[in-house]
Amino acid sequence: MRRFSFRPALTLRGRKFKGLRGWSGKPLHPPLTDIPVGAYMLAAAFDVISVAGQNESWARDFYRAGTFTLIGGGGVALLAALTGFWDWYRSTEVGTQARRTASAHGLTMVTVTTVVLSDIGVRVFAAGGDRYTHIAPLALSLLAAALTVLGGTIGGSLAYDYGFNVETAGDSPVWHRSERDVFPGEHGDDASGADTTTPSVPPTPAPSVPGTGPSFPQRA
Repeated sequence: MRRFSFRPALTLRGRKFKGLRGWSGKPLHPPLTDIPVGAYMLAAAFDVISVAGQNESWARDFYRAGTFTLIGGGGVALLAALTGFWDWYRSTEVGTQARRTASAHGLTMVTVTTVVLSDIGVRVFAAGGDRYTHIAPLALSLLAAALTVLGGTIGGSLAYDYGFNVETAGDSPVWHRSERDVFPGEHGDDASGADTTTPSVPPTPAPSVPGTGPSFPQRA
């Protein structure tokens, strides 16, 4: 029995390209957010350590480490903001809860980026020679970390509560017992490995009734 499947998750073949949004099943925004989130949490931790050991020689090392970490995270955050904006603009419909939640997430993370850029400015131009983290950069890094937790929680609801940008199927063959891997773009009997030599008759679609059922178009 096979135990590992690597290729279906790694391949881009068969996935629809969506520009700045990435590919179907491989959106660009979520992985870009991992770096800023980790950087902001680490920077806050480094600053707390620096303050705790302010009389030690290594306090300045932690302060500088927090500064460099914020700079790296802030740089990647600009790319995350660009892809996130395109997700918001192209993948949510005005008037829906999904749009409002995406707007709340975006507003929170833009605020985080503003706080981080301010923190970097204070460190580089006003407190670059300090021996340890002082009150202003400490407060800004802690605020950025707290807002990051808030924004990440809202973003998590988009993905895990609403299925935003998640390619799923109600009865996907990847959940069926089979030795055959299913690759992007494969559907139905072709993906499950069943016999497809006998033509099937498509079901007659039910008549649509105006004004019923949810409408949530995904714009390309």
